[in-house]
Amino acid sequence: MTHPAYGTLRQVTANAAVLLADNPNMMTLDGTNTWLLRAPGHPECVVVDPGPDDEEHLARVAAHGPVAAVLITHHHGDHTGGAARFAELTGAPTHAIEPEHRHNGGGDLHEGQVIEAAGLRLRIWVTPGHTADSLCVQIEGDGSLLTGDTILGRGTTIVAHPDGRLGPYLTTLRRLMELPPGTTVLPGHGPELPDVAAVATAYLTHREQRLDQVRQALETLGQDATARAVVELVYADVDQTLWPAAEWSVQAQLAYLRG
Repeated sequence: MTHPAYGTLRQVTANAAVLLADNPNMMTLDGTNTWLLRAPGHPECVVVDPGPDDEEHLARVAAHGPVAAVLITHHHGDHTGGAARFAELTGAPTHAIEPEHRHNGGGDLHEGQVIEAAGLRLRIWVTPGHTADSLCVQIEGDGSLLTGDTILGRGTTIVAHPDGRLGPYLTTLRRLMELPPGTTVLPGHGPELPDVAAVATAYLTHREQRLDQVRQALETLGQDATARAVVELVYADVDQTLWPAAEWSVQAQLAYLRG
C-alpha cells in the first residue's frame, strides 16, 4: 500500500517544502525526504537530495520546477541514486562535495559557502561524521537547517564506519548545539523537529552513554573484542534486525576508543 504522503508536496516552512520518496526501510525510516526550497512566490526552486533512482518520484519533484540548482547532503544512494537522472530531467547544476555527484556543471560545496538562488540565501555547513562528505544547509532568515542524515527526524543516526568517523561527528554535534534555540530541523528522513540545538545535545548525550557502555563491554570481553561481540552485549535489549546497523556504529566507536 502506498504511504498517503508519497507524491504529495508538503509545505513545512515559508521557504521549504518536502516530497517523500517511496523507499521506506530500516535505514530510511518512512523514506527519503527530498526538499524544495524557494522564497514565497518565486518561480524557481532549489532541490536538496533528489533521492533514489525512482522515475515517478523524480518526475514529481521536477514538476515543481523550474529547478535553479540541486544540492547533495551526502553520497548515500537513497539521497543520490536519482541525481544523474534528475539532472537530465531538469538541466539544473548539481553541487556536491564528492565530484561524482556533480552534474550539469555543478561545483564543489565548502564550509561557509553561500548559494543565492530561488530568492534565498543558503549557507553550507560541512558536518562530517555520518559520512565524510556530510553537510547541512542553513536557510538564512528562515530559522531552519536541512540536516541530511546528520540529524534524523526520529531516532539517532548511524556513523557509517569506515567512511563515517565518530570524532568528527562529536565535533559536528557540538557545533550544532551552538545554533540559536528554535532552529527547525529539516531532516533527510523522518519528520521535522523544533530545535536543532536540543536534538544535537540529546544526540551527544546518547553517544557519550554508548561510549561508556562500549568501554565497559571491552572490560568484560577484552580489549580486542569484535564489534559483533560488543553489539551482542551492549544492544542485547534492541531488536536484532537493528544489530547490523548498530555494528557500524560500534565499529566507529571502537576505532575512536582505540585511537
